[in-house]
Amino acid sequence: MVQYEFKLPDIGEGVAEGEILKWLVKEGETVKEDQSLVEVMTDKVNVQIPSPRNGTIARTLAKEGEVVKVGQGILVIEVDAGSAPLPIPVESKEQVAPHEPVQTMQTQSSADRVLATPATRRLARELAVDIAQVKGTGPNGRVTDEDIKGMGQPSSEAPHRAGEQRVPLRGVRKTIAERMVKSIHTIAQVTHVDEADVTELVLLKEAFKGSAEKRGVKLTFLPLIIKAVIPALKEFPYVNSSLDEKVGEIVLKNYYNLGVATETEQGLLVPVIRDADRKDIFELSAEIERLAAKARSGELGLEEVHGSTFTITNLGSVGGLFATPIVNYPEVAILGVHKITKRAVVRDGKIEARDMMYLSLSFDHRVIDGAYAARFLNGIIDTIQDPKKLLSEIL
Repeated sequence: MVQYEFKLPDIGEGVAEGEILKWLVKEGETVKEDQSLVEVMTDKVNVQIPSPRNGTIARTLAKEGEVVKVGQGILVIEVDAGSAPLPIPVESKEQVAPHEPVQTMQTQSSADRVLATPATRRLARELAVDIAQVKGTGPNGRVTDEDIKGMGQPSSEAPHRAGEQRVPLRGVRKTIAERMVKSIHTIAQVTHVDEADVTELVLLKEAFKGSAEKRGVKLTFLPLIIKAVIPALKEFPYVNSSLDEKVGEIVLKNYYNLGVATETEQGLLVPVIRDADRKDIFELSAEIERLAAKARSGELGLEEVHGSTFTITNLGSVGGLFATPIVNYPEVAILGVHKITKRAVVRDGKIEARDMMYLSLSFDHRVIDGAYAARFLNGIIDTIQDPKKLLSEIL
């Protein structure tokens, strides 16, 4: 038998490090090829890394909650002496260099199999809480920060003052911080706000509600809004583009992969609906539900969070009048959709109660001028407000 050092593979998409979220095996355990060994949290998504072949777990080289670099050893696996280990296949299909042999052994107790984010585990340590004794109230029994706070008191060893707590800026939250700063400091960002009379949209949603239920999906306003956005993107192609600053070219995208901002415990994720223009409202509804569920359970794959050409952020369920969303760099525009309220408006000289909604378009003024952005948003509003146009997109 030969022992090999199992290194954190190159997961792709620019991932340079990962945090050991959860060991799925323990020392002395026999594993089979392609069996998941460890769940790693990157700055983009969580991935489970499989075993390259049959063998026995000799020892782990990293603890849960520890951040390791790509290429750094995380596990020692014992395999037959006559067979060399294969490169590790992961979700991104990237390959890594062969693992170097090692000959040392040590004993390490198995980690608690608790479902929690690294930040929550760190909080538990700071508050001197045994996370294994905490009953999780989050999705799939995940232990949340609130669960921890309800159990513990600040540790005397915690490096902060009473009444404070420190949460590591890691993983998804770190990525959000970096991208927001890069977007603000790179893009000449402007926000244009307008309002739409969505009375007909509300009626249309109710009309298709039963058909959606028969297909096993819940119809929300978002698929209908996407259907109004697509023709506007086709008419105003510079909104569906990116700026290649290195060569000084604007890249117009003739495909429509729409990012949908999704709130999760880890932070704001933007899963991508690919080829949104080729999907009907029911297919869009199903895709939105699927991606949102995977985002909230931390199961999104790298291919599901990359490649968007335009992003929509829906703040309607949260409330507020309107916001100025930050462009999802390297895209050049993002649409903010806000809550629907019934207000008194003047139509044909008469005051009527209508369902109204604010829309806010943030855009990169280096690529898009204000008038162009306004006409794009007008195109969306025209479709939303005209049942015939919207039906022609849906049917």
